[in-house]
Amino acid sequence: MSDPRPQERPPAFTYRRNERSRPASQRELLVDEVPLASLAGRYGTPLYVYSATAIRERYQQFDQAFAGCQHAICYSVKANSNLSLLKLLASLGAGFDIVSGGELQRVLHASRKSSSRVVFSGVGKLPGEIDLALGSGILLFNVESTSELQLLSARATHLRKTAHFAIRVNPDVDARTHPYISTGLHQHKFGVPMGEAPELYRQATSSRHLKATGVSVHIGSQIVDVGPFREAMQRLAVLVCALRHDGRDIRYVDAGGGLGISYARNPRGNFPALAKSYAAAIVGPLQRLGVHVLLEPGRSIIGPAGVLLTRIMFRKQNDGKQFLIVDAAMNDLIRPSLYGAHHEIVPVTLGSASAALHKVDVVGPVCESGDFFARNREMAVAQEGDLLAILDAGAYGMSLASNYNTRPRAAEVLVDGKRVKVIRKRETIRDLLANERI
Repeated sequence: MSDPRPQERPPAFTYRRNERSRPASQRELLVDEVPLASLAGRYGTPLYVYSATAIRERYQQFDQAFAGCQHAICYSVKANSNLSLLKLLASLGAGFDIVSGGELQRVLHASRKSSSRVVFSGVGKLPGEIDLALGSGILLFNVESTSELQLLSARATHLRKTAHFAIRVNPDVDARTHPYISTGLHQHKFGVPMGEAPELYRQATSSRHLKATGVSVHIGSQIVDVGPFREAMQRLAVLVCALRHDGRDIRYVDAGGGLGISYARNPRGNFPALAKSYAAAIVGPLQRLGVHVLLEPGRSIIGPAGVLLTRIMFRKQNDGKQFLIVDAAMNDLIRPSLYGAHHEIVPVTLGSASAALHKVDVVGPVCESGDFFARNREMAVAQEGDLLAILDAGAYGMSLASNYNTRPRAAEVLVDGKRVKVIRKRETIRDLLANERI
């Protein structure tokens, strides 16, 4: 049974009584102080909408949780890489975790001075990407293999630059999350076995253009139990001590990201408590080492700050099975199709609390049976033309969007109080065809 109460995401997405409506009991969903219905009317649907207020609050809550230690919050660009959002986060003091040269270009475009707070992760860095990062003066390379260390040394020597690096170790810790986003076990492609890391650090001493300054780990994504984080840090602390004993000047511990959010009910005040528990799990095993902790949150900052607005085009029934066909699709938000992920879906205009409920599949127009946002979801009866908001779509929504079925990608809007800014224009068919030749 679904919770019949309206699902809100304060401070960003809350219902308020609509004084203009008939009946007067109707309420409308707002982003900050702006009705979502007005944004849909002005910019069309599907439409991604983000709250600057929510982003600031989440960043500050995360920052405060780690106030007891030296730390840097390096926002994970892959979660949502819109330039305006990167600029907003940079203004709050964020650094950035990148996994490609393209993401570095985005960071440099949004905030050139942020280059010194960039951590470069990923298992397949290309020579040109490494050169760009060396030339930009990034903080740290997270190295994930012997071959990558050799390439980093060669490029740094060629450019006569010093590459500060950490070895990303694989601690063989089960993050107990979806297998596609679990990264800390030996069968995953990420990192090197902890037992092999000391030898890699020793190999690096042969190059005067390599400087080992950290150790890195990342065990997965959407993790809500802090136990695996604590276990990984305990193993990392032992490694740091061993490396220092071996003469390595380890100053940074990159704890990665992965802290999850609630995609179902997100009670008021719940996230600060989770962030504090997470901070205790990370900092506790490291507190005697005097290291600077690097953190790579993405989803936990940006996820609840965004919704995907969509309009119901058709209601359909097949032998008793009911469907709501909306104008958004899996190309706009692939998480339900890819991961079987749950997103709350709420009406933008809320009627009486006693409104009838029914079970429906919420699906898009893409020609795939996997094109769905919810299956057998109990929702208030909705009509063709009604607006729905798919909640918690700020992370891995637009960043995973595609043009499948030659569908232009949605527009993006950032709301800050009463101010509204289009931060990505809606694509057109002309945009999609522009780079093709007959």
